Amino acid sequence: QVQLVESGGGLVQAGGSLRLSCTASGRTFSQHTIAWFRQAPGKEREFVAAIRWNSRHTYFTDSVKGRFTISRDNAKNTVYLQMNSLGPDDTALYSCAADTGVILSSTRYATAYDYWGPGTQVTVSS
Repeated sequence: QVQLVESGGGLVQAGGSLRLSCTASGRTFSQHTIAWFRQAPGKEREFVAAIRWNSRHTYFTDSVKGRFTISRDNAKNTVYLQMNSLGPDDTALYSCAADTGVILSSTRYATAYDYWGPGTQVTVSS
């Protein structure tokens, strides 16, 4: 069982930066693939980024490539999503998700993850 809690969201002006954190309980955190998803009002949830358990592989949706980075500190049971050059289109509720045994082809799909945090709101003003 893994419990996830996100933090770091807030209100930022366009062009600004935020760093989101996803902190997990559980001794097997280092074995989990961690992903970030976001959902804007009236829109479907979309994949943002993911990092494999060994940090060797990271994935990003096209719209955030070059602006967002993802990293993890297994000693702190935490994954970070550094978001730079934010724009109004990045406004959404950001949630992290975790699971073990996520195959590469499923990394971007919400159905691959059993554990979810409640989310943290990111609002970017223009």
